[in-house]
Amino acid sequence: MGKTPEMLLVDHHCHIDRPEFAADLDGVVARAHAAGVAMMVNISTRVRKFEHLISVVERFDTVYGTVGTHPHYAHEELDVTAEDLARLAAHPKIIGLGEAGLDYYYKHSTPEAQAQGFRTHIAAARATGLPLEIHTRDADDDTIRILEEEYAKGPFAAVLHCFTGGRDLAMRAVELGLYVSFSGVASFKKNDALRAIANEVPLDRVLVETDAPYLAPEPFRGKQNEPAYVVHTARALADARGMPPAEFARATTQNFFRLYTKAPRPGATE
Repeated sequence: MGKTPEMLLVDHHCHIDRPEFAADLDGVVARAHAAGVAMMVNISTRVRKFEHLISVVERFDTVYGTVGTHPHYAHEELDVTAEDLARLAAHPKIIGLGEAGLDYYYKHSTPEAQAQGFRTHIAAARATGLPLEIHTRDADDDTIRILEEEYAKGPFAAVLHCFTGGRDLAMRAVELGLYVSFSGVASFKKNDALRAIANEVPLDRVLVETDAPYLAPEPFRGKQNEPAYVVHTARALADARGMPPAEFARATTQNFFRLYTKAPRPGATE
């Protein structure tokens, strides 16, 4: 994918505030721009590190952020309320909430702590109108249950980020109006099952991301990921759908701005 206006992409989920990027942060952002990535969203994992995240997103015009607690650290921040999240999300460069959700693969926090944090973030998303980045791994059934219980209390905007779950979770999330995002995992050569799910998600509900510095797509698998590489994930998903990469890029960028209503649209994507 070259850098042409109709092929600009958004990496809506990366962690460029991580120490892995500190020595070359300007280069990371510059390479993303050169690859055609118009905007990056730096995702929060700890509310107590919010000031550091803000220092990164304020440094670059095209980098925005979220505020939230990753399920790995849910037990550390159970005192963070939906009101706290909403207050911090009022910052002009904070355009979403999370990431929050359930991770039963590592279980660094108890399922109970994760569920409590997840519901707190959903309440903040409902109150602010900002989208929630949902992390879910090996927890499909409980994720579906919490989403449906909470949605019954009132709608909220959200995306299942770095989707690796089953078809039922993806389809039921779409039925609730959520988006489903795919990372470099969807480009791995033997991941036909995940690409099949990605193809079944309606095009107007698909997003792409890197989750950098993790999960670099082919042909960089095993190396440190960075936002510029989202173009490879987008190409793999476009090829799987049998559609031109430029058309797929345009659709996912439009989806991003439909979900992230607080994000300003760069002139090239209007």
